[in-house]
Amino acid sequence: MKRRNFIQSSSILLASTGLASVMPLDLLASAAKADKIRFAVIGVNGMGWSNLNALIKDSRAQCIAICDVDKNVLNKRTAELAKKNITVTTASDYKTILANKDIDAVVIGTPDHWHCKIMVDALAAGKDVYVEKPAGNSIEECNIMVAAQKKYNKAVQVGQWQRSQKHFADAMAYVHSGKLGNVRLVKAWAYQGWMKAIPTVADSPVPEGVDYAAWLGPATKRPFNKNRFHFEFRWFWDYAGGLMTDWGVHMIDFGLIGMKAETPISVVASGGKFANPNDASETPDTLTTIYQFKDFNLQWEHATGIDGGPYNRNHGVAFIGNNGTLVVNRQGWEVIPEKADGKDKIERVEFQKSVDNGLEKHTSNFLDVVQSRKFEDLKAPIEAGSHIAKICQMGNIAYRLGKKIYWDADKNKFTDSEANKYLTAAYHNGYKLPTV
Repeated sequence: MKRRNFIQSSSILLASTGLASVMPLDLLASAAKADKIRFAVIGVNGMGWSNLNALIKDSRAQCIAICDVDKNVLNKRTAELAKKNITVTTASDYKTILANKDIDAVVIGTPDHWHCKIMVDALAAGKDVYVEKPAGNSIEECNIMVAAQKKYNKAVQVGQWQRSQKHFADAMAYVHSGKLGNVRLVKAWAYQGWMKAIPTVADSPVPEGVDYAAWLGPATKRPFNKNRFHFEFRWFWDYAGGLMTDWGVHMIDFGLIGMKAETPISVVASGGKFANPNDASETPDTLTTIYQFKDFNLQWEHATGIDGGPYNRNHGVAFIGNNGTLVVNRQGWEVIPEKADGKDKIERVEFQKSVDNGLEKHTSNFLDVVQSRKFEDLKAPIEAGSHIAKICQMGNIAYRLGKKIYWDADKNKFTDSEANKYLTAAYHNGYKLPTV
């Protein structure tokens, strides 16, 4: 019996016998502390740190360890936690974290190219997992992650926290009501005005305290360059997929949920480095991707350095129906009616503001399921997170090939042999694709 389940059972027994009322207060406090869901965070520089702070707001969770290949980050986060009266052990090797039997769950906040390997190892070590989006850095990694969850039967939540927000659920319920009429086009987009050019800089020595070989892991061995490290890794193919996978997994996800759609028939993409053609990044700063489904098209757009996206929103999803259009993003949703003979075809829905903290609700949902073991209650289970990551990978593959590609759902691969070469990410430095 796991520690927390044992404590829960013991507490119930004590209460039923009346012993709880005479148990010393310090022993009661010790039992309550032992009943915490003890977690560790692997990768605490970015979203891993945000996830940690969301989790510790829930009284059921206790952070007892953090891990990062950059000791500078470890020292910074340890000091910040100490100010919150939280003491943690630290490690630079994630396997040290997984070997700790006191840890019930881990949060994976590493760059994308590490998600699959660490998640599979964590499940094999008996941990429940909260893994940042996108789930995998290739279509095959996503398949492996789903298979690993089924094999080890642990809770896996993907960090697509908007799935836990009320206003997104309300918007999807409206789309499903049919009031919009026939929806033939869905638009999803991310216009990111804060993103500027990344100046090209020379390679440099590895910063003191950084285990760069561990950071690279299965990625191509290259000299250290600060443009590829920490946050900026997102814009390099070795480690991630640019805005397509960084924001697409959020917005396109709701396009699919609203349309109750699964995999597209075909994908075509066009774009490039149009805003900053000579900067250091590799992924496109401007992209339009069209997914063809049976009865509708889904169009993805992204652009850096611009905030003026469709419907004057810098991100969102629009369901364009014969009777009206529903637009939703992180701030809220509204319905804009179509007109016929000067009259609205449907009733206008004024802007419905977001009313909750999506990240905190999402991490609490994870804790709920860690306790209940009802995996069907997860808002973003690994099956869902992997599916949308695969859809976004398809968009990047179409862009990189520069041609329309077709997906064979029965064979779970493309009809194009050249496209199928991108199904699996290349592994280097002695690392092998995880097997399940």
